[in-house]
Amino acid sequence: MNLRDLKYLVAVADHKHFGRAAEASFVSQPTLSTQIRKLEEELDVILIERAPRRVMLTPVGLEIADRARRILAQAEELRDIARRSHDPEAGTVRLGIFPTLAPYLLPHVVPQVRTRFPRLELLLVEEKTELLLTQLREGRLDAAILALPLHDEPLHVEPLFDEPFVLAVPAGHALARRASLNMDDLGRESLLLLEDGHCLRDQALDVCRLAGADERSGFRATSLETLRQMVAAEVGITLLPTLAVKPPVAPSPAIRLIPFDDDAVPNRRIAMVWRRSSAMHGFLMKLAQQFRLAPELLAAPMQPRAASPSLAAAS
Repeated sequence: MNLRDLKYLVAVADHKHFGRAAEASFVSQPTLSTQIRKLEEELDVILIERAPRRVMLTPVGLEIADRARRILAQAEELRDIARRSHDPEAGTVRLGIFPTLAPYLLPHVVPQVRTRFPRLELLLVEEKTELLLTQLREGRLDAAILALPLHDEPLHVEPLFDEPFVLAVPAGHALARRASLNMDDLGRESLLLLEDGHCLRDQALDVCRLAGADERSGFRATSLETLRQMVAAEVGITLLPTLAVKPPVAPSPAIRLIPFDDDAVPNRRIAMVWRRSSAMHGFLMKLAQQFRLAPELLAAPMQPRAASPSLAAAS
């Protein structure tokens, strides 16, 4: 048994197809099939059910593939130890980040990471939280930037910053002229929210429960930009994280952005997480420091509020 054969098995488990698994492993399909058969002979078990149009792992195949992922992750950590003993700030880091944060945080932070670690190759993976956690546990990611809380004992959690929410309403909405809000102002409102699987949906639902608000029925968005367009089209109102309304995001004259009072600001806590067993712990602490937002970024003004149509016409 060798690591190469374990990689082939994991590739088949991931792709459910011999051809795609072989392509991902950079070998021919006959080579991959032969090596997996040899692995089955060595272990004296059937790992894969082979059918004309589908590939499925047997129960024991699934268990062995799961353990193989852990073995491969540990082997990669050994390589990381060796590489970083020569140059602690070089090499590759595979970093996950969730979709409602990635496009708004990365433009501010990645340039300074490149400046601070010029020999570092930063590979970014944007996925929903649950998939990032799975990839992190399996060793396919080195670290991830996620929203708390997380309940995963094997992970080290390094808090980065708290990101407040603002309320986005159409320009003609009753709340549009308010300079700020408190939670009670949401008590009779129905909010547009994201679809299941987005951590921002869960965070927004928590705010709704605290404020006594409801979810707008009949619509669930797939992205923050869809939510933004629905507000601009006067379909409803929503909560947006602060970074999603900062430059370089273009302002919309059809939307008013209203912050919450200082003593009642709903927010989400952002952290970088990695396996407690990771050989990269020391370096990841340094990398996390680069992802901590400069205070002025969150404190900077939001998109400028556009003049109301009547004022614009008068000018």
